[in-house]
Amino acid sequence: MGKLLTYLLLFANAFLVGMLALSAYSPFLHPRCYPVVSCLGLVFPLFLAAVLGFFLLWLVVRRRYALLSLAGLLVCFPQIRTYIPVNPVSGEIPEGSVKLLSYNVMGFNAHEKKDGRNPVLSYLADSGADIICLQEYSVSGSAKRLTEKDVLTALKDYPYRSIHRAGSGGTSSLACFSKFPILSERPVGYESVSNGSMVYTLKMGADTLTLINNHLESNKLTKEDRGLYEDMIDDPDARKVKTRLRQFVRKFAEATSIRSVQADSVAGVIAGSRYSSIIACGDFNDVSISYVHRALTRRLNDAFTESGNGLGISYNQNKFYFRIDNILVSPDLKPYRCTVDDSIKDSDHYPIWCYLHK
Repeated sequence: MGKLLTYLLLFANAFLVGMLALSAYSPFLHPRCYPVVSCLGLVFPLFLAAVLGFFLLWLVVRRRYALLSLAGLLVCFPQIRTYIPVNPVSGEIPEGSVKLLSYNVMGFNAHEKKDGRNPVLSYLADSGADIICLQEYSVSGSAKRLTEKDVLTALKDYPYRSIHRAGSGGTSSLACFSKFPILSERPVGYESVSNGSMVYTLKMGADTLTLINNHLESNKLTKEDRGLYEDMIDDPDARKVKTRLRQFVRKFAEATSIRSVQADSVAGVIAGSRYSSIIACGDFNDVSISYVHRALTRRLNDAFTESGNGLGISYNQNKFYFRIDNILVSPDLKPYRCTVDDSIKDSDHYPIWCYLHK
């Protein structure tokens, strides 16, 4: 390999290592102050793949230069583990564990019925979960579509429930169905038109627990935006990519800034909880390398990072391959087998569930 080419590759490698570190630690910058830079977590996997590629290249042609990529990977290891955890598969679930399921149901896929049944509702009824938290919950008033009576009948094993409209002008709700008594419920005090968070106090035997069900601000991508994104991925023409990237960055930056304020409000609820056992779950509309995730994991652990495996992609539409649905738990709750379940595809999200044991 010629010297000039070697130096050019080293320069490119160093640049990518720097970008990997910047994207990995971008969650430490508040989106209100740095809205664009705070979006770098979205491209973290691209920089990670590039640095890994250089690491393998140098192992073949110039082994000592692989130390540059290795140093970058080590510096970013905590974020790599958060993004792509690898954990041993748990054996038996401890007796007395509680199964919690969180699912953005997309209005039960527009309240559809197939042969008198709704696939999402059937999945929930057969899930074996003790606590179910739903986002984008809505039902129809027509008997030809899914009604509230259908939901309550199917989920009759959950005697305690809370259904609360999300946002000041939204059309969907946040819902919690529980086999444990819900002692209290209240919304988290932040402004949003169609999103929100609910705080529940649950009585579980001798313990009392704080549960926060979240649907944080969406990125407000229109159907046209999503189509343009798919076109950009399928046909990465340089001029189109440049124009569309500006459009996407602007929208993501605006939404990230709004979500950061909402996450700060939820973090305040976590910090002020009267009870040591806390769960925060739901659709965060942000990746695990983000300010939102960092703000909410200052006091809580990510159940997927602690007991899941792989990317755990939870959004399944328009080639946005990210894990944006989460279950976060306080240190006194140990998670087992946290799973993003891709066996059901009747919503634009996959459900996420795990077992918790105290």
